[in-house]
Amino acid sequence: MHDTLIVIDFETTGLYAGQDRVIEAAGVVIEGGEITRTFQSLANPGFRIPRFIESFTGISNAMVAKAPPVKEVMAQFADFLGNHRLVAHNANFDRAFLGAELALLRRKVREDFLCTLLLSRRIERGLPSYKLEQVARHLGVAIPKQTHRALADAEMAARVLLQLSARLQQRLGVQQIDSDLLLRAQAIAPASFEKRMARLVEG
Repeated sequence: MHDTLIVIDFETTGLYAGQDRVIEAAGVVIEGGEITRTFQSLANPGFRIPRFIESFTGISNAMVAKAPPVKEVMAQFADFLGNHRLVAHNANFDRAFLGAELALLRRKVREDFLCTLLLSRRIERGLPSYKLEQVARHLGVAIPKQTHRALADAEMAARVLLQLSARLQQRLGVQQIDSDLLLRAQAIAPASFEKRMARLVEG
């Protein structure tokens, strides 16, 4: 994979973008098929984190009390992202929170996300679960000791993306796969994936 991608992940106070807020943001840069740089920061949402979220993520109210305001973190994160194509596992969630937070700053980023959840459903069909940890385990990607933290999950998703790309490249018999091809691949219905992908490559 020769183009530059940034895999992102957020931990948040809840599930609803525009209502809940980011409490941790992370990004992992992939350049030339290698992880080269990362971003990670806790963020103070301005209100208390629910007890369930503290338990789920390990991020406590005491931890975010010392962190920069979420507005400041997201401004720095937007600078880090630039105009590169973004990737996430279950990208609709992360895209919604990114959009809601950046709208408050009157900033935008690219919306043509790659989604490792969609790609794994097409490239590795028949798995019992497509949760990030399960896909990573299937692909031989190491599972971090502490999951549900933004940087650990972003790094895991980045390695999943690299493995999925390598497997698709091998199956198609091509020397290189770029993010444009992956973006088209994730939009194909799983049942017709192999035939449609072969036509894309031939065309």
